[in-house]
Amino acid sequence: MTGPAAQRWRELQSGRGVPPEILARAAASPWVHDPRDFAAPVEPADTPSRRAALDLLGSGGTVLDIGCGGGAGAFALVGRATRLTGVDHQQDMLDVFAEGAVARGIPHATLLGRWPEVAPDAGAADVVVCHHVLHNVVELGPFLAALSAAARRGVVVEMLARHPMAWLDPLWVRFHDLHRPPPATTDDAVAVLAELGIRPEVTSWEREKPPKQDAEWVTRRLCLPPERAGEVAAAMDEIPPRPRMAATLVWRTGG
Repeated sequence: MTGPAAQRWRELQSGRGVPPEILARAAASPWVHDPRDFAAPVEPADTPSRRAALDLLGSGGTVLDIGCGGGAGAFALVGRATRLTGVDHQQDMLDVFAEGAVARGIPHATLLGRWPEVAPDAGAADVVVCHHVLHNVVELGPFLAALSAAARRGVVVEMLARHPMAWLDPLWVRFHDLHRPPPATTDDAVAVLAELGIRPEVTSWEREKPPKQDAEWVTRRLCLPPERAGEVAAAMDEIPPRPRMAATLVWRTGG
């Protein structure tokens, strides 16, 4: 049984999808990403998420990284982490994760699949980290509950304050007359945790702004043909600068 917060999250997230009739006209998949773009930096950024995970690790411990991508969350803990396990639903992401672990000389394992379906195979770790995944989840309650169940000491979740693709909403209106519901926020995620009996410590902070998005990538994301990239670039220039507000959610599970 789910509460009103989980239901609200489900409804908001479901409204972020691309309608089938628009997707059917797309010249290429709007979901394609180059895994190398997700490779972890050599020197990790000193963020509230990293500091929280290091605090949970103490003198050392194992780490489970859910939706690991290239491993930025896990590799920021090298030096305290004794073993890393990366979980992702894309094998090419896991390949980048494994390469990064080998380069850093840290014991590791990878698990292909979607969380929480693969949680039984992932087992437990001292600390569970999950960076920028929640906005890709529709059924948030079971996802969060499985994070807690897998963590002996605690969980660190990092997310943007609102859906990372919400900045494209004016372009969906402009090019498709598609009006989307407001995006889910950090407060919505915290409300779902409250329904699970979890009261996380929340730290809000601003991430570094990424390089300007490539107009060709945005054109594909909008399910438009490549020849409209010039129009998209012009429309992107009209979108005002936006802060990259993030939040770190931390809760202890014992130990």
